[in-house]
Amino acid sequence: MSKNWKTRTRAVHGGTRRSQYGEVSEAIYLTQGFVYESAEAAEARFIEAGEDEFIYARYGNPTVRMFEERIALLEGAEDAFATASGMAAVSGALTSMLKAGDHVVSARALFGSCLYILEDILSRYGVEVTFVDGTDLDQWRAAIRPDTRAVFFESVSNPTLEVIDIAAVSELAHAVGATVLVDNVFATPVFSKAIEQGADVVIYSATKHIDGQGRVLGGVVLGTREFIRKTLEPYLKHTGGAMSPFNAWVLLKGLETMGLRVNVQATNALSVAEAVKGHAAVERVLYPGLEEHPQNALCQAQMGKGGTVLSLDLKGGQPAAFAFLDALQIGVISNNLGDAKTIVTHPATTTHQRLTEDQRADLGISRGLVRVSLGIEDAGDLVDDVLQALDKAVNI
Repeated sequence: MSKNWKTRTRAVHGGTRRSQYGEVSEAIYLTQGFVYESAEAAEARFIEAGEDEFIYARYGNPTVRMFEERIALLEGAEDAFATASGMAAVSGALTSMLKAGDHVVSARALFGSCLYILEDILSRYGVEVTFVDGTDLDQWRAAIRPDTRAVFFESVSNPTLEVIDIAAVSELAHAVGATVLVDNVFATPVFSKAIEQGADVVIYSATKHIDGQGRVLGGVVLGTREFIRKTLEPYLKHTGGAMSPFNAWVLLKGLETMGLRVNVQATNALSVAEAVKGHAAVERVLYPGLEEHPQNALCQAQMGKGGTVLSLDLKGGQPAAFAFLDALQIGVISNNLGDAKTIVTHPATTTHQRLTEDQRADLGISRGLVRVSLGIEDAGDLVDDVLQALDKAVNI
């Protein structure tokens, strides 16, 4: 592969392994195991498998490896390990490197399942976790200690869309030798520069923009070859969070069109965000692509665009939010994001429902907050649909 290839070319051709048949579309290797030419060959492979040698699908698979290599090329990472889901990637990345007595500093604004990993699971096994306001560098500075082992945050938080300064937090963490782990799903591999900006480990739910068409689950962890192969791989291959070869093939197909999709989605998100400002039903519009967003300049520096998701805080609370969701004709109600279809979510009663009212209030997740993940539909149609649905939510 040419080192000079740009992102879109790498997204189509990177990591391709062709069989003796010379197929155009990547092959799906639906096998759980592999045959060895001799007992001696089996012994040698278990001691050290070669670059294109495989042992068991839980450890690796040719189709999965194509996906790992392709996304590593897009992200600018040395290596990657694909997982069964985005949460398998988050939990695997954290759990594989932490032990009892370690200290972690994390942004407070996280997806509900990420909070569960940090608050419930890691603390259960003796890991100390300190939570901070991710946008406040003074809080990071105060919380990071000489014995801090890792810092963790979403580069753009779910669902309030706060943008965290990757370079600044990484500098603080690296000063004490801590590893920087970034959940980068809202930034996407297209807009992402997380490793270039200082992240050591980047995590994606491939279910989102990478598939982007509502078909399969998947996750991936990217980082140095040392971290992926010496720390993460032993943990994941023994605990079983492997990606299905079929899912890997679907995700390879998703990577081919991801750049085209997310650029349209980001354009649509900005169009809708601009159109709904000042609407009678709307208390506030949360979208990093708007100039008035408090981290707009940082978002443009880190991503170049505002991303594919916006959130609306409606004045009428939950009744207004439900009226808005129910009135939409294009947007569908679901809890996924990053899809080719526009998807709307009420976080307080779905993705973040396990949190207490006080916790949601601390995170800015009101009963009136609605997350809108923009699809690739016509921008004018989306604006019209959102505006007519907001009209139904006035004075409720």
